[in-house]
Amino acid sequence: MHPAGANPARSAANAGAATSGPESRSAGTPGALLKVQHIAKALGEGAMRNPIIGDLSFEALEGEFLSIVGPSGCGKTTLLMCLAGLYRVDSGTVEFGGKPVDGPPAGVSVVFQDYSRSLLPWKNNLQNVVFGMKRVHDMSRADKLAYAHELLANVGLKGFERHYPWQVSGGMQQRIAIARGLAARSQLLLLDEPLAAVDAQTRADIQDLLLDLARRYKQTCVLVTHDVDEAVYMADRIVVLSKRPTVVAQQIKVSLARPRTQLETREEREFLDLRHQVVTLIQSMRTPH
Repeated sequence: MHPAGANPARSAANAGAATSGPESRSAGTPGALLKVQHIAKALGEGAMRNPIIGDLSFEALEGEFLSIVGPSGCGKTTLLMCLAGLYRVDSGTVEFGGKPVDGPPAGVSVVFQDYSRSLLPWKNNLQNVVFGMKRVHDMSRADKLAYAHELLANVGLKGFERHYPWQVSGGMQQRIAIARGLAARSQLLLLDEPLAAVDAQTRADIQDLLLDLARRYKQTCVLVTHDVDEAVYMADRIVVLSKRPTVVAQQIKVSLARPRTQLETREEREFLDLRHQVVTLIQSMRTPH
């Protein structure tokens, strides 16, 4: 994770990105917790330098669930690393809570795809969740333990506090990672393909769990996913990215009623229409073979 040198050229495509409905917002909208303004990012050095993100801008409002999708290899994870302050952008700005992001900010948590590597195998599940509170300084040790017990119960793991991550299933490990992300009492939860490695039924269960927890803990969430159905099911708004160097191709409002259910919601005409719209847009950007 090294900052790149020269800035890649900004793309005019982002300035003309299509939007639909009231989600088309300019920078500076009141209530925007996360503001991404004209960022660019390249990876590699010298002749190996590869522009990943072009002139890219969008916002996430407080309490919003935002899904980010795009063609394979378009730089979704690189973008999320920039939002988390783990990569420095080459140009433009990322702001969280009105402050520039120049490193991992307090108030932002990340749940990664590879939960088996993000959890600490020498700590039990309760200790892993408590570890997520290492930057929380206004809680006593006893309060942190009580909160960790509450979070594990809320993700369905009451009774597994003293187990170690390697003693439970992959789906349970991802629930622990989500609980640890919430433990930091973050305002913004960044989700990097968090359900890609679990089976279909577990994926559906954790989708519903995430939606419930986001509502219960008043989280703003940004989900990066390859799964268009998942993106539509979870989101209030979908940000569709172009191929590299990535810009925002379109932002799409999702007006599906909440709470959502795996059967009824996915059978609604609006769900199917949105899925068709997003899939068609992504397929139109694929490089022909």
